[in-house]
Amino acid sequence: MSENPAAQGLDAGGPTGVIRPARPSDVPAIYQQIRDLAAYERSLPAVSGTPDDLASSLFGPEPAVFAHVADHDGHVAGFALWYLSYSTWQGKHGIYLEDLYVEPEHRRRGYGRALLAALAALCVERGYGRLEWSVLDWNTPALAFYASLGATAMDEWTVHRLSGPALPALADGRDVAAGPAGTTPEG
Repeated sequence: MSENPAAQGLDAGGPTGVIRPARPSDVPAIYQQIRDLAAYERSLPAVSGTPDDLASSLFGPEPAVFAHVADHDGHVAGFALWYLSYSTWQGKHGIYLEDLYVEPEHRRRGYGRALLAALAALCVERGYGRLEWSVLDWNTPALAFYASLGATAMDEWTVHRLSGPALPALADGRDVAAGPAGTTPEG
């Protein structure tokens, strides 16, 4: 993958920066940005992972999650954290983008687009069939940005999650009573 800013869709009149795979030294900055993203999404209390957890996940013996960063003059201005998915219908892997974040002072300079372009390039290079992610339905700036790239909302699909007490309950064969609107006690 090129570290040429122009090849990555960065604004030629904007910052000098590159998109590159994350390094262990980037973990503190990525972790802080994860917390910043969670605060924006009104979910900061749900962040229970630590910088050590993140480092282990990204750089442990068998990493299953990966990250790219927008490096602005040696400062991590943003990140994309992703992992491989698989489509049984296509018979191909894809990339699932777990989180995309660019610091507010570095937005509108092309970093978000460049991070997504780097992941799209990985998909093309490796023969993957798709790049997908979820976005909160109230996050209108993100929705507009993704639409400008040609991303399609998958409105007919509903995301489901099994976590909290429901996860071990199912593993043990027990039922957990659903709360309002089918939520588990965790929410």
